[in-house]
Amino acid sequence: MLMGKKELSHEHNHNHEHNHSHEHNHEHKHGVDHIHSHRNLIGFDEHGVPTITLKSDHEEDGDDKAFIRDYMNAVSEYRKTFPSKDEVLENTPDPAVREMILRQNQLGFDTTFDRFDKQQPQCGFGMAGICCKICNMGPCKITSKSPKGVCGADADLIVARNLLRSAAAGVAQHGMHGREVILSLKWAAEGKLDLPILGQQKIKDTAKAFGIKTERRSIKKIASELADILLDDMSRTVPGDYKIIEALGLEERKKVWKELDIIPISAYHEVFEAYHKTGVGTDGDWKSIMQQFLRCGLAFTYSGVVSTSIATDGLFGVGDRVTSKVNIGALKKGYVNIAVHGHLPTLVSEIVRVGQEEKFINLAKEAGAKGIRFYGICCSGLSAMYRYAGVIPLSNAVSAELVLGTGALDLWIADVQDVFPSIMEVAKCFRTTVVTTSESARLPGAERFEYDHHHSNIGETRELAEKIVLRGIESFKDRQGIPVYIPPYEVDAEVGFSPEYVHKHYGSMKPLYEAVREGKILGIVNIVGCNNPKVVYEKCVIDVANALLRNNILILTNGCASFPLMKMGYCNVSGQEHAGESLNEFLGDLPPVWHVGECIDNTKSSGIFAGVAGEAGKPLYEMPFAFSSPEWSNEKGIDAALGFRLMGINSYHCVEAQIHGSKNVIEFLKEGTKEMLGSVMVVDTNPDSLGEKIVADIIEKRKALGWVVPDKIVHKDEELALV
Repeated sequence: MLMGKKELSHEHNHNHEHNHSHEHNHEHKHGVDHIHSHRNLIGFDEHGVPTITLKSDHEEDGDDKAFIRDYMNAVSEYRKTFPSKDEVLENTPDPAVREMILRQNQLGFDTTFDRFDKQQPQCGFGMAGICCKICNMGPCKITSKSPKGVCGADADLIVARNLLRSAAAGVAQHGMHGREVILSLKWAAEGKLDLPILGQQKIKDTAKAFGIKTERRSIKKIASELADILLDDMSRTVPGDYKIIEALGLEERKKVWKELDIIPISAYHEVFEAYHKTGVGTDGDWKSIMQQFLRCGLAFTYSGVVSTSIATDGLFGVGDRVTSKVNIGALKKGYVNIAVHGHLPTLVSEIVRVGQEEKFINLAKEAGAKGIRFYGICCSGLSAMYRYAGVIPLSNAVSAELVLGTGALDLWIADVQDVFPSIMEVAKCFRTTVVTTSESARLPGAERFEYDHHHSNIGETRELAEKIVLRGIESFKDRQGIPVYIPPYEVDAEVGFSPEYVHKHYGSMKPLYEAVREGKILGIVNIVGCNNPKVVYEKCVIDVANALLRNNILILTNGCASFPLMKMGYCNVSGQEHAGESLNEFLGDLPPVWHVGECIDNTKSSGIFAGVAGEAGKPLYEMPFAFSSPEWSNEKGIDAALGFRLMGINSYHCVEAQIHGSKNVIEFLKEGTKEMLGSVMVVDTNPDSLGEKIVADIIEKRKALGWVVPDKIVHKDEELALV
């Protein structure tokens, strides 16, 4: 997710290349030969989480039948860590969430947490990843009685294939998002879409990295050529250079990836290849499957995230540091209340623009409303809030139906991804109008104001936006008398902490680097990811953040995981109460958690990582950085963690992947990549413990660099000061 070897998004005299000469202290083998396993090193912790042990736990450790018994027992223990709805009510940190769960109970609606309870116990074979239903000879499962599927696939192959298919789905999801935005940039440049190109400097800086001529050329011609290159990387069929990796990848990383033979042909091709390799009777080597897993990770990172971020910032602007109200209490009665939910910014940007025009505000007032207000759910809200004034973020995807349960929303605009079908039942009860905007994502009972499959109506974006806003006003009139309950919880949150903002605020990345080197900031961690009812809702994010902050670690955040951090005040200067003394000294009037935006804005986090590493003259894998998605749940979450690990940055989680059934895949995914990528994956169901593991690993990174380290880790409930 790196923006690349240059700080591309701004013009400063400090533009330096991150072309380091540092090498791993080992020789890389080529391709699949480097993927190996250390058998007899796999165990399970007290919560059933697969772990790498230093030695065999017992004599039978090398016995596959014994391992099968072990992992089934481990799955049973892991299930015991899942919280019930009652435990969520008791421990979730946001009081608004608690009140709305109880409110839904009174109204007789199921929530995510009710449905999760009803699914227990979840299938042990599915959780272990050893259920295969790829072909119609199955489904097959691996047991001591049946160690192979009908086709002969063993546990290693089945687990690897299932993992790869999830990763490929993640590439497709973020890739579809990317395609939409890149096409919007292209069509805006060509005049097919009537939108201004707001991030002109971003376009010019990025174009230079690709070798695109910028002198004496219009911004539209530059943007069109850049969009074509990004689209080519996404859909190329004839093998050739993956241009965005060549232009923006760090030299040290590109060498690693080439030696592993994991440079993609294109995002489309690698998704094709993933499903081809894992189809019936094709690739029977788990190592080869995992090599394709790594290719998908790179395709996701560069075509799904970096390209998408470039196009979004180029078309809609980079945005800036802004302050916004956050949480359900920011809902106000008496307005035409419109929620935007999903990921695609093109139509959303026009809807917000239309809804803020005097003409439509007057129409709302004629209907009896005080005006029009916009609210954000999931990434649409995050993307809009730091670009357009007055878009208020309310919740991530898991609690969307709780927001609907307030009865305060007149119109719910759903585009793509992380829009659960359960919202329709709640919307119907409160007569909230739901509209869909993409043929890719329809909901039974929703009204359709969509771009068609071929986007032949992209030129009608303004007309669609007007129709949608008018539908919101109509819905407001039709909903008079609907009961409204709004929990009184809202806070201010600051967002928009991009690499551009860091440069603007400090003059360069150097002050941030110096603070890290001197130990004022122990390290920097990016906390992201969707939410998962396998852990207490939003509590894991808060607990991990507390462990980091009290040890003077600066946090970057984006996407769904950012909502609890915003709602509980961590993205405000008041959040400094959770942080250590030296971190606060450096921050001054800044919050201890820097909110960089929506999920594709992982690029902004990695841009900050790259800038600090560049000032240090060190490769990323040596730096005191980490990635954490404590509550991750969907396929994109697999790829997001993998993207940072491909950069050499460790990933940390409170939720395990579905890998219990394969010794080889466990070893490869957790620690087998240490040698080839410089990174590992750590899972701990206890968020306090996970946070302190991150701190301990960052301290080890600092020791290796010869940088100052604290005398101890500050534990929970201890004084917030390093001694």
